Formats: sequence, structure tokens, C-alpha cells
Amino acid sequence: MEAWLEIWWFAYIVLPVLIFLARIIDVSLGTIRILFIARGVQTLASVLGFFEVFIWLVVISGIMKNLSSPFYFVFYAAGFATGNYIGIAIERRLYIGKVALRVITRENADALVSFFRAKGLGITVVDGMGAQGPVKVLFSIIARKDLQETIEEVTRFNPRAFYSIEDVKKVSEGTFPLSPKRNSAKRGGGLNFFPLRKGK
Repeated sequence: MEAWLEIWWFAYIVLPVLIFLARIIDVSLGTIRILFIARGVQTLASVLGFFEVFIWLVVISGIMKNLSSPFYFVFYAAGFATGNYIGIAIERRLYIGKVALRVITRENADALVSFFRAKGLGITVVDGMGAQGPVKVLFSIIARKDLQETIEEVTRFNPRAFYSIEDVKKVSEGTFPLSPKRNSAKRGGGLNFFPLRKGK
């Protein structure tokens, strides 16, 4: 009886949980690694790739030998789905890299431009013509960690402003808040962002 309980405990509790957790860790690392590759973060992507493969070879390959029942398939699939979700959630909170912010507004953009300049952010303002008349188009490259605050300011100045956000791999020739790594910024996204001259 005790031997049967031990087998039941391992087969229906321990092993499914191991399958689920191992798949979460493996897929989470893989998801973050792919996102880092897309943003050009080579070092971190390589490190995560090492641990991803290591977990696959040591843990999951061993567990795979015991996938003899459809019961385990459910935990395997659930771990895969959860790993994707957790990986993306973790990546969003790492705030690594920069994004290109494009804002289109029909309102006066002077206050918004002043906000960008006060934050030490480069901004390019272009006059445009929308479907309902003249508009101002604002372009800027900002750190991902500053994105939420910037979007809040955009909607505060003009709740009806249209904006879009794009990932940027490399940036150069831009105006950014002063930091020790300022000179290491590189070009990105196929868009040119030039420092604004004083008084412009």
C-alpha cells in the first residue's frame, strides 16, 4: 500500500509539477531571449540562450522520457503557454532599450515640446496635413523606462492625440538625457533624429 502511494504521489503530483515548472522556465528564457535579439541586446541574449539550452538538455530531456500518458501532455502544454506569458511579462518590466515615439496632434504642441526639452529629450516637430486639417507631428527617441511617464504627459496635454510606439535597435545623432553612456548611443529604426538647436 505504501509503495503504491509513493508511486501515485510521484506520478500524479511530483512529475506533472516538474514538467510544468521546467517548461515555464525554459520557455520564459526563450521568450525573453528572442525579444532581446529583436532589440539588439546581444550579450544578455547569449547568456539566456545558454541557460535555456542547459535546462532543456538536463531537465526537460529527462522528463520527456516519462511522458507516457496524455495526462502529462496537458501539463507540458500548460507550462509552454504560461512560459510565454511570464516571459513577456518579465521583459516588459526590464525596461531595456529605447523606443521611437510618434505623436500627431491638432492642438498647440508648444507645452508638449517644452516637456520633452525639460526632460533633456530630443524632439523633432514637423507640420503636416491630416484628414481634418493641419496637424503637428512630433518624433522622439526615449528610453523604455520613461515611456509610461511620457505617454501620460502626451494624453494630459492632449487626450485626443494620436501616438504610435516602435522598438528601436540602435540610435545615434540624437539628444538624450545626460548619462555616462550617452556617447555610446547608436543609430536606429531608419529614422534620423537630430539635436535641436537652442532657440529653435
